[in-house]
Amino acid sequence: MITYPNQPPKQPEKSIFKEGMQRTDSALGLWMTHDPAIYKDPATNNYYIYCTGAICQRSKDLVSWEMVGKVVDVPPVESSEWVGGTDIWAPDIVKVGDEYRLYCSNSTWGVQQSCIFLAVADNAEGPFIPRGCVLKTSDKLPVNAIDANIITDVATGEMYMLYGSFWGGCHVLRLDKETGLAAEEGIGTCVARRPMWMSGGIEGPYMIYNPDTEYYYLFVSYASLKSDYNVRVGRSKSPLGPFVDYNGRDLTDLNDADNTIGFLNFCGYRWSEGTPYMAPGHNSVLHDTDGSWYIVAHIREKNFTDDPEPSTMQIRKIFWSPDGWPLVSAEPYSGEQEQPITAEDIAGRYERINLVPSLPQGIQTAVPMKLRSDGYYECCSVQGRWEYIGDNRIKITYGPNTDICIVSAVWDHECNRPTLALTGLSDSGIGMWAKRLGDLQKKQVFK
Repeated sequence: MITYPNQPPKQPEKSIFKEGMQRTDSALGLWMTHDPAIYKDPATNNYYIYCTGAICQRSKDLVSWEMVGKVVDVPPVESSEWVGGTDIWAPDIVKVGDEYRLYCSNSTWGVQQSCIFLAVADNAEGPFIPRGCVLKTSDKLPVNAIDANIITDVATGEMYMLYGSFWGGCHVLRLDKETGLAAEEGIGTCVARRPMWMSGGIEGPYMIYNPDTEYYYLFVSYASLKSDYNVRVGRSKSPLGPFVDYNGRDLTDLNDADNTIGFLNFCGYRWSEGTPYMAPGHNSVLHDTDGSWYIVAHIREKNFTDDPEPSTMQIRKIFWSPDGWPLVSAEPYSGEQEQPITAEDIAGRYERINLVPSLPQGIQTAVPMKLRSDGYYECCSVQGRWEYIGDNRIKITYGPNTDICIVSAVWDHECNRPTLALTGLSDSGIGMWAKRLGDLQKKQVFK
């Protein structure tokens, strides 16, 4: 018997804030959560999200969230005078000893006159008091000091700040572990960038180490947060890179005529029913204390018009491919638990989305798919075979191609019902999602 998750809490309608886009009260739910940084506090076991506006939310289960509020009042004077404004963007948190350190961006839209400053507190909910500026940039430099993320080298103990947006790409700067401020002059080491004919569109870098694979994984957001944002991944044995994708391409390589550099693991999508979404990005990643992995990103309902579309937040589980690549779950997390799923459970009608790089990165649309109980596979005109290979995994073969997929019980957010989902990767490095359709209590019969 498969145990399916319960229906998650519903968000309020967008109409409650469409005219006043600055509301931050709890009635917004996850709406207006932008640039979310996930953190689990070892002192309380609470989960926290820190997002643009220096807004903090709290959860016990990663499903239901409550508003904590603004945790940094204003940037330090040195920063606000440099920038000419007091906006706080994209905080990221790290705990060093008993001190909670929040790295915040102070900037204004579309310029390089920016500053990353450090604020500190003795608890995860603040208030965080500014300590000083870590990095200031202007148009005299090839970088933009926003979107900080902190990573520690597991071999040396050195602490680094990852940062960057557009212009010269994303860089890594060494920090003084005692003060939390910069420990080196200059802008650091470039680890990812994009061609200028693609607007140089790369930002929101986030790095995490997986002790099982012994790789550092660099997640970056390509393109425009307003339309074609998408999350790409590279990996390296060092936090200073080089970071390469599934096919061995370096994320600093500017020769990318078809927008295929970087392993694409999250992009805009549309299932046959429900709301289509565009522009997932500026993600963070949580390796939870129970061993589970999650990706957190802001995302927008599909709206390719000049009208602004507010962001919301999605949390999805991350599974790992046999060769060590992070695969984002086909549905947002709703509290589901890992459990045995049999081959008999899996057979049925599905729809499938392939996460294929495109230029620009548009919406990937679902197509029909079936897994028959006798091992027959069909997806539109493509025919092949599927087999259960154990440990909640199946192998799908068609022509020269092979997909390895993880099966999980999820809540179908589009159809408001429980279902099974597949999260997979082809042997050519293309991710895929699929979810089962119809009544799960009835046998599926195909001729």
